[in-house]
Amino acid sequence: MTITPHDIARVLSEALPHMQRYDEATVVVKYGGHAMGEDDLARSFARDIVLLEQTAINPVVVHGGAPQIGDMLARLGIESQFAHGLRITDAATMEIVEMVLAGSINKQIVGFINEAGGKAVGLCGKDGNMVLARKASRALIDPQSKTEKSVDLGFVGEPDTVDTTVLDQILGRDLIPVLAPIAISKEGVTYNVNADTFAGAIAGALKAKRLLLLTDVPGVLDNSRNLIKQLTVNDARRLIAEGTISGGMIPKVETCIYALEAGVEGVVILDGKVPHAVLLELLTDHGAGTLIMR
Repeated sequence: MTITPHDIARVLSEALPHMQRYDEATVVVKYGGHAMGEDDLARSFARDIVLLEQTAINPVVVHGGAPQIGDMLARLGIESQFAHGLRITDAATMEIVEMVLAGSINKQIVGFINEAGGKAVGLCGKDGNMVLARKASRALIDPQSKTEKSVDLGFVGEPDTVDTTVLDQILGRDLIPVLAPIAISKEGVTYNVNADTFAGAIAGALKAKRLLLLTDVPGVLDNSRNLIKQLTVNDARRLIAEGTISGGMIPKVETCIYALEAGVEGVVILDGKVPHAVLLELLTDHGAGTLIMR
């Protein structure tokens, strides 16, 4: 199939109303470890983020990196342990997590964006005390006693407060912040924060117009495995209670609800492996995932 100049002009014309809708708006994009894929997909994602910035949208990229952390720990002979989907992080593991997230992954994404013509700035939650965290606590049901048992996750944290001073200085100045989900406590302890949760806290503090959670599934699915294109917060809570939303999708949807209640206009869960998923969601009539609104 040959794409003609007229086809390109028509697509650009159809995108205009969407560009106007997001003019000068802040869009937070959580770029998941599994959604990163191979270099070609990463470069395509970077070009799309640069395009958003060129159309007067203010993108903020928050990235994860669980597969890459797991690979590095395995290479070093450190066994990964999880509880409630969160990595149990001792002091030695925390050093590796910070090195991989705030180091290699963060700078690779920055490099791809800059290669595509953007001006990316790599940061983490520790910079400028952007995200102060508290130690996360979780409880598991003991299968034998059927009682709740507290699980020590080590250096795993949850956002406590967000200071947008650094981001306020960056946004709107042709710069694209790329954030690693590493935070610090008031006492100076470094914590590993779930990237979805981190992105939700950043989006809420910035009162973003959209939070996009790029993952490895199309979005929220119904009992027949069909994509649900739009939900309200009440719909989402009902589907969790009914069991339609289950497993790893529950914390993602809970992050969406938190972000919406913090002031984000809309949150979308979408498949980051789909080429140009961000552009499809923001700049076309079709969308690319599940939109959750207040």
